Amino acid sequence: MKGYVADWEALQRTDPEVAEAIAGELERERTTLRLIASENYASPAVLAALGSTMTNKYAEGYPGRRYYGGCGFVDVTEQLAIDRAKQLFGADHANVQPHAGAQANLAVFGAFLQPRDPSEKVLGMVLAHGGHLTHGSPVNVSGMWFHFVGYEVDRETERLDMDRVRDLAHEHRPKIILAGYTAYPREIDFGAFRQIADEVGALLWVDASHFMGLVAGGVYPSPVPYADVVTFTTHKTLRGPRGAMILCREEHAQAIDKAVFPMMQGGPLEHCIAAKAVCLKEAMSEGFRAYAERTVRDARAIAAALADEGLRIVSGGTDSHLLLADVRPLGLDGKRSEAVLDEVGIALNKNQIPYDPNPPSTPSGIRIGTPAVATLGMDEPEMREVASIVGEVLRSPDDAGVKDKARARVRDLMQRYPVYP
Repeated sequence: MKGYVADWEALQRTDPEVAEAIAGELERERTTLRLIASENYASPAVLAALGSTMTNKYAEGYPGRRYYGGCGFVDVTEQLAIDRAKQLFGADHANVQPHAGAQANLAVFGAFLQPRDPSEKVLGMVLAHGGHLTHGSPVNVSGMWFHFVGYEVDRETERLDMDRVRDLAHEHRPKIILAGYTAYPREIDFGAFRQIADEVGALLWVDASHFMGLVAGGVYPSPVPYADVVTFTTHKTLRGPRGAMILCREEHAQAIDKAVFPMMQGGPLEHCIAAKAVCLKEAMSEGFRAYAERTVRDARAIAAALADEGLRIVSGGTDSHLLLADVRPLGLDGKRSEAVLDEVGIALNKNQIPYDPNPPSTPSGIRIGTPAVATLGMDEPEMREVASIVGEVLRSPDDAGVKDKARARVRDLMQRYPVYP
């Protein structure tokens, strides 16, 4: 059986170029400090499911209702994923087939909206304030096909202003109100969103891609009791394979399932779905809860330490796994900061901050996330150490000696907390 789950020797013999690139990526992960908020490390068990013979199987349809024969075993794993998602998050219905978060989000549009109908509006956060590309950006199909009304964070507090959201909802009467973001560090008041949605007769949709693993670990509020639909990816804080899921109330189950298949997708990726089932089981463990607690603890620790290093922390802190830092006090922009930190083995991403005077290509901020370092076991002392490295490098971005020292400190840290040892 071992050779038919994942066979490294066979890959080396068959395609040494690809094998070399994969080996290079493993070495990069073992030597690079991963602070990208949307990245994590899948467990060996998840990787084994991904590298299994279930990649061979076509299974259009749903468990027990397939358009292909021979689906008995993929029905088992897909049903396990469905049942575990419902149990873990307390949901009425789960669709585990979306290949990615963008597909899951587009399925929600397909279930409830007509393309290019200006009477059917969606109220969502604008991209520059923390929303996602699929939340109405004009360069994305969401903004090309559907009519969005954008809301922003408060200029002074850099937090959601629910009174402003309510005013916009009453003014525009959207069919859908969308909460859940890609670069917003604070807790979201899902109860307040539910109340506003009820006041204007809107559906409440939460894109929980970034924080759903924290929900599973009990350290972030759950949107499930409040939302009509919840979409989320499985590879960020949930620590599973690349992919997505949709949870919804029972009354929307048929519309969601039809929007995923046959509207959006054909054959589901059953090896990925098997891996989703594995990561959901892992998320039910006490070890996962400890990881989730450490993730938030790490984010708060590094935010405070970076403030001591001279960076301005957007909104003054974080309640989740990520933070935004304004690097202008150090005389840099986000693009330069990302590049110079990459030179010393620290991976993060440039990011716009609310009301950013700079363009997206050279924004004022960086986004930092702690899921991956929390998975490795790093805690508050290590986050203070990381912040010290970041501060030294960003204050002296052209000093080769500073960068050599920082590179050695990163290498030492990664040796103390090895990736896939």
